[in-house]
Amino acid sequence: MNAPRTARARARAELTREIVDAARRQLAEVGAAGLSLRAVSRELGMVSSALHRYFPTRDDLLTALITEGYDALGDAVQAADAAAPSDDFPARWLAVATAIRTWALAHPHEYALIYGSPVPGYSAPQDTVPSAERTVTTLVSILAAAHAAGRLESTTDPVPAPLDADVTRARDALGVDLPDDALLRGVTAWTALFGHVTFELFGQFENVLYERDALFARAAAELGRYVGLRS
Repeated sequence: MNAPRTARARARAELTREIVDAARRQLAEVGAAGLSLRAVSRELGMVSSALHRYFPTRDDLLTALITEGYDALGDAVQAADAAAPSDDFPARWLAVATAIRTWALAHPHEYALIYGSPVPGYSAPQDTVPSAERTVTTLVSILAAAHAAGRLESTTDPVPAPLDADVTRARDALGVDLPDDALLRGVTAWTALFGHVTFELFGQFENVLYERDALFARAAAELGRYVGLRS
């Protein structure tokens, strides 16, 4: 009795994989807003009613693509962090920052889906949050480890009163022990890293800046120093 169920489960997993892969190809061709269950089913030679048994709506398929994108980036940054010397915090920061950019350049359509303009009519469910948090959690964990080792330079800059609640909320969500100013600097550096990658990926450097590897390496190192990481 178990073997047929296992075979059915395997077949379902394989077809689900084919559907998501077809949707990813369509994403590259028409963008997230143009994603269509009908077009995906047509590419796979399925009737649309059959595809609906796997993904009832377009939003369900978008959610699968978004979750996979976040997880793929999370895998890349966590692998980069693990490969760097655990006590060399600037090197870990630079390795993770470089992994973000490398993944984005290799997967521009997936990056645009998760960090580009919102898809009209789509609201991501809470199910995507754990995957979305993996990259920022990795970045913040480097700061937390440096702080625990006494190697995160802190400042006495006061946190503006309107941000008190946000800092508390962010610390609770991330589960880290960081001074308020260090946490806010981490948020600024995080947004700056992704802003740089987005500018490059969406063509804002065209005909202006050409040595982009060197530019990013300098920016990432400067942001590491900004958050308090020193060799």
